[in-house]
Amino acid sequence: MNEDIGDGPMPADLCHIYETMATITFGEAATVGAVRAGRLNAAVYPVRGLEGVCAALGDVLEPTDYLVSTYRNLGDAVAKGVPLKRVVAESYGRKLGTSKGKGGPMHLVDVRAGLMATSGIVGGGVPIAVGLALAAQLDDEGQIAATTFGDGATSIGAFHEAMNLAALWKLPIVFVCQNNQWGEHTALSDYAGNPDLAERARAYGMHSIAVDGFDVLSTWRALREAADHARSGAGPAFVEAITYRLGPHSAASDRGYMPKDDFDAAMQRDPTPEFRRKLLESGRASAEELDRIDARVHALVEDAMQAAVDSPPQTDDELFTDVFADRAAIPTSTKWKANA
Repeated sequence: MNEDIGDGPMPADLCHIYETMATITFGEAATVGAVRAGRLNAAVYPVRGLEGVCAALGDVLEPTDYLVSTYRNLGDAVAKGVPLKRVVAESYGRKLGTSKGKGGPMHLVDVRAGLMATSGIVGGGVPIAVGLALAAQLDDEGQIAATTFGDGATSIGAFHEAMNLAALWKLPIVFVCQNNQWGEHTALSDYAGNPDLAERARAYGMHSIAVDGFDVLSTWRALREAADHARSGAGPAFVEAITYRLGPHSAASDRGYMPKDDFDAAMQRDPTPEFRRKLLESGRASAEELDRIDARVHALVEDAMQAAVDSPPQTDDELFTDVFADRAAIPTSTKWKANA
């Protein structure tokens, strides 16, 4: 961090990135704590270890860009600008939630923030994002799409089909592999004949970068390069951000399958406290600035948790709203007609 950041984020942006990372870290801790205490009955998948990747991606994307995430989505949602209280409320199944409590934590959607879909199916969001990228290409208004997924998704058939189409049609999309070294409870080396995932993207003739996902600034630069490449009309880009899972697969599981030495070494690079330390050491932020951010984030998390609990649960008469189309409201034109 003592190196010249060159074309990296401005000091104010560095503090914003740190605030996003802290919100993810502390927000996740509160949510996981609620699950383990029995106050929240929901499938929550921790993102600890990915905070820097999520925050960097959120910083380089424009508010109008599309993002498709996975069920491990709290970091992506917060980084894309979805209010934390609406994310938590969705986990609680409350009206305040992003989908009025009807999607749950595995299916967060907030179109206003550009979070267009999240998928509970490994790799299932990748072809959805390719469709959004095609729409962006046709609209020709400067938007790009981005999609995040774990290393396990790179072995799914739909992933390769989507990658091939994106490369063939030169779609404006950034594929972000959040490589945390584990496909659920299976190590990458045990299910991938070639663990160099960025090389898979190069096989499609795609611009591809591998980066240390624990290094926030290097990740920011790689994602900025990828986003600029996609936005220029040069076609898709692939970024493999290599990190390590610092939480269990789900809030209800443990880390017993992880080699202790590997986990301990990764914890030495825990992204949020490490980025805070480097900001202080480099003089790019003062302790007072970061303390104010931490206090603001803790208050935000506390408010989000309380707001979710206070929000009323969804009522039975709302269950089918926004689920099925109102046939009478479907527009017709000379180009197509709704089937009766």
